[in-house]
Formats: sequence, structure tokens, C-alpha cells
Amino acid sequence: MTILITGANGAVSREVIRELAGKAPLRALVRDKSQATDLDGVEYVVGDLDQPDTLGPAFAGIRTVWLLNAMGPMAPSQSMNAVWAAKQAGVEHIVRMSAIGAAFDAPTRNGRLHALSDVELQNSGIPWTILRPSHFMQNLFGSVGGGELNGLIGESKVGFVDIRDIAAVAAEILQRPEPHAGKIYTLTGPESLSLHEVAEEFGRTLDRPVRYVSDSAEEALARFLAYGIDRWMSEVLAEYRVAYGSGWGDFANDHVASVVGRPPRSLAEFARDHRDHLARD
Repeated sequence: MTILITGANGAVSREVIRELAGKAPLRALVRDKSQATDLDGVEYVVGDLDQPDTLGPAFAGIRTVWLLNAMGPMAPSQSMNAVWAAKQAGVEHIVRMSAIGAAFDAPTRNGRLHALSDVELQNSGIPWTILRPSHFMQNLFGSVGGGELNGLIGESKVGFVDIRDIAAVAAEILQRPEPHAGKIYTLTGPESLSLHEVAEEFGRTLDRPVRYVSDSAEEALARFLAYGIDRWMSEVLAEYRVAYGSGWGDFANDHVASVVGRPPRSLAEFARDHRDHLARD
């Protein structure tokens, strides 16, 4: 039976596709085929989670679904449309990517929106697994410029996770979902780190000094707006600055290892693997 990957042009879903390519029949849902990574054995279909009438052919004949929709105010509607299409198609399991700390009292509106979608899936009648990853290591791309590192966690620490480990967990569950039905995994890296420690590691990898420069939530908001990020997204990112700065993400666990049977990648591994990318920042 075929696995459907939604959000297939996004960074995490692309890694899920790479993990599964050649291991299982894959169908990838995209809004624009021209932006898709062309991989042998992957069937790309056009559909839009904002338009439920486009989803029927994509979900037909699917056994398991990787459900990822972009952060935004319409996220619950997109997730709802996908769950409904899955139910109509007789999908047997959905693996949903939620967000760290998703709850009705989460300190970010993104976390509260994800809580709505998590509860809907949990009550859909379709077997499910929910992944709630911590702050992505890949979010640090573009943050190292002029020897300075910027970030969203203030002076606190976070259990940064590599999106390749998120993808490895997702791929394992999508292929063998039964042991993971009804479970929620909060995915982190092997340790909780401050951005001062991240800057030191990047400096060692790049063989040049890198210094972390902390900013306030207000300064972060101004910076995002100056980058041209829309106000809703900028405000949510500033909310994460407040939450992470309070120590909200200061933990690490064994959830990645419990699913894939190996430890998650360390920041040092991430930096070595992406040295050229970091050097261009």
C-alpha cells in the first residue's frame, strides 16, 4: 500500500521522502510540481490542503499519511481537510507533525492552533501518531553572518533536533505504524544547548570566531518584519522568543532513539554535515 506525503516541497517532508524513497511506494502531494524534487519511484500529484475538492485522487488507495501543513492561521482548516479526505479514502494511519508543547494553553498561537488539529485527529476514528519536534537545527541556517549568531531562545537552552531525525522517526512509523498507534513523541536532540554553546560549536567547525548576540522579543519582531516576513508570522516567532527564553524548551529525551534505535544527531554532527552551508551565511 502506498504512503502519502503532504507538504512535499517543505524541508521536513522532503527529508521524509528521501528516507522512504526506494523502501515503499510513495505519493507526494504538492501544489506546484515544478518545485518538487524529482526522485525515482515517487509519484507527484497536485493538490491543495486549502481546497478539499482537489484531495480525493491524492488520497485514493493510500494506507498511511504523513500529515504536515504549514504554520499559519489557516492550519487547522488545512489539517481538517486532510483528515476528512483520509477518512473518506479509508486511510489506516496518519502520522501528524504537530509542534513542541502543543496545547490549549501553549504560550504561542501556533501551539494552540496545533492543539486543535491534534484533538481533531485523535477523535477522527483513524489510528494516529503525533510528532511534536523541538526547535530545528536547520532553523539556524542564515543566522551566522559576520561572525555573529542570532536566534530565538534568549539566554536559555533548547533541545535542538535535526530535521533528518524527525524524518527518520516519521519514516519508521509510516512503514510500521501499529506499535506507535495512539502515541505522541516529542522529538529532541541528545542534549539541551544554549546559543552561546551553538556559537562555540559553529566556530570550531568553521575555524573562525562566532559570537551569539541575544535580542529581545521586541527586537526579534522588528528584525523579522525588516526581513519582509508577514506580521502574523513575525509575531508568532516573537512569541517563541518569549517562550524559549523562559526555559520552555530546555529539555532533551530519548524519543528519537526509542523509535529508530539510535541516538539523534548531535549539534557537532549537524555542523560538520552542513559546514559549507554555514560558511556561506
